Amino acid sequence: MSHDSSDEEFEKLEPTLQNVLDQKSLHWIFVGGKGGVGKTTTSCSLAVQLSKVRESVLLISTDPAHNLSDAFGQKFSKEATLVEGFTNLYAMEIDPTSSIQEMLDQSDQGAGAMGAMMQDLAFAIPGVDEAMGFAEVMKQVKTMEYSVIIFDTAPTGHTLRFLSFPSVLEKALEKISLLSGRFGPVFQQMSGMMGLNANQEDMFGKLEGMRAIITEVNNQFKDPEKTTFICVCISEFLSLYETERMIQELTTYQIDTHNIVVNQLLFPRKDSNCEQCLVRHKMQRKYLDQIYDLYEDFHIVLMPLLTKEIRGTQDIKEFSEMLVKPFVPPDDLLMDVSQ
Repeated sequence: MSHDSSDEEFEKLEPTLQNVLDQKSLHWIFVGGKGGVGKTTTSCSLAVQLSKVRESVLLISTDPAHNLSDAFGQKFSKEATLVEGFTNLYAMEIDPTSSIQEMLDQSDQGAGAMGAMMQDLAFAIPGVDEAMGFAEVMKQVKTMEYSVIIFDTAPTGHTLRFLSFPSVLEKALEKISLLSGRFGPVFQQMSGMMGLNANQEDMFGKLEGMRAIITEVNNQFKDPEKTTFICVCISEFLSLYETERMIQELTTYQIDTHNIVVNQLLFPRKDSNCEQCLVRHKMQRKYLDQIYDLYEDFHIVLMPLLTKEIRGTQDIKEFSEMLVKPFVPPDDLLMDVSQ
């Protein structure tokens, strides 16, 4: 993403996520950032706002920590479940790696020694299990008729690892193809003698089907009309550094990003004698200035640090309003966000 100055150099973009609500063509929205920056709260809040303007919304967490259940105070599973208090907002929590074992258990039946060996060989390629897990999820999601799908991504170093999955599966296919060409007849003979049903075609077909699904979905991810990535951070050095690294990665993968949500901002009162608050506010202001310098062509959404935890649907609904209406501190506060 280039951060070139435009003619509107001094005109900041609207500091809200209203642009996301207005873009009716969006089908996939990713929300990402380091752990602890309020990513899940932001994705839940965005989902609540989208449910007001879109026919149906699905919120998916790929983080095994199951944060969505904690945020809404409702148990979610790998099946899409209606969020209580809504008619068109659904949520699901998936652990991509756990779905793989189930899949293997099914495909093992009747695959015989040959199939099991082919699987072991395919899994020798790093990332194949993860890629297959992701493909299973996408296969499920593709059959669902939701107007927009929000991913609350796991806070890993490789936020966009799934974009390399087609090439990972391609390698696995090549390996199986090569080995079945070389050793296939021998195994067929052996398994015939032992009365086993050696079916490497089954494994081959499964991998090929998954590769096709991921390739198709990844092509949609690279279309700015259909996909955007919202970066969530806090106004501190490490978070700012991580955000820049993430935006560079998004650019490499040609994924649109033009929104940054800055959470946990302190706005001390003018008459505050809390030294920690004042020092922290000054530090946050310094990094906020850097964010404005770096991302002139982004919508930068400022979210205040609240005096309570955001837990449950009502809290999320209230917090979500600040994503679409710019937060302006009262007059007796130290700083005006429009400075």
